[in-house]
Amino acid sequence: MSTESLKSTDFSFPGQSARYNGKVRDIYTIGDNLIVMVATDRISAFDVILPRTIPYKGQVLNQLAAHFLEDTADIVPNWFMVMPDPNVSIGLKAEPFKVEMIIRGALVGHAWREYAAGQRSIAGVSLPEGMKEYDRFPEPIITPSTKASVGHDEDISEQDIITQRIVSQSEWSELIGYVRKLFARGQDSASEQGLFLADTKYEFGRLDGKLILIDELHTPDSSRYFYADSYEAFVKGQSEERPKQLSKEFVREWLMERGFSGQNGEVVPELTNDFITTISERYIELFEKLTGHKFHKANEKNASVRIEKSILEYLETNR
Repeated sequence: MSTESLKSTDFSFPGQSARYNGKVRDIYTIGDNLIVMVATDRISAFDVILPRTIPYKGQVLNQLAAHFLEDTADIVPNWFMVMPDPNVSIGLKAEPFKVEMIIRGALVGHAWREYAAGQRSIAGVSLPEGMKEYDRFPEPIITPSTKASVGHDEDISEQDIITQRIVSQSEWSELIGYVRKLFARGQDSASEQGLFLADTKYEFGRLDGKLILIDELHTPDSSRYFYADSYEAFVKGQSEERPKQLSKEFVREWLMERGFSGQNGEVVPELTNDFITTISERYIELFEKLTGHKFHKANEKNASVRIEKSILEYLETNR
């Protein structure tokens, strides 16, 4: 397994006014209107950054997000402008809403874990009785969560979002419309490639008084994909094998099997070389499956040097 994965960056660009390290991305603000987003090979689960990196994961995320941001620009304006490097996206700086818009088409992941524990409401949305894991909802449900700076995100209801003035009532209505259209487009795109998009999350912000889509879109870090044939066979009772997935959920399941779910006092199990290889291969597989294009691995040797050079060249040419 390569040891050249991109774990972090520490750049200082002309005009740089801020820097923020997220769970996966290192974000540089240039002036007051430009964002440089570097997708590293870090991986997180249960809001915890895992100790080892995944080769090519950042490149997959960055290129997939750019692909879908361009594909959905007719639905809602977004922040993305250009991709000067396989691991880098540059775009417009917006004031982010401190809420993630999660939309779910099926009872999986966090929703299923809550349901199995006896909950029949998530983020203020009532859930039908008698559902089983992987069942589709009658129609997709929207279950927002807080966007925590540290610690765990938490479910939050529409009423609380409005009461806390995270967004206005009119903005909420606009957000709901965008979320449903984006999810429908994402499910259609996945279906065309033989996949089922079960759930995903979107983030939005304000720019010049208008809503825009920010961050990533329909990537395996923000979305849950299954092979459609295995999913349909399982939910119809034609197969006892759990649906094959191409999202990050299999990483969470691997961790939970080893006693880690992000709770206080739990120790992250060591990610073996074989499992890291599997994760990397799954990310690449999803890229190729979703886009229909072969994934071309960027040179990971001295990746930070390559990335810094690409960003500087763009900034020098365009500022």
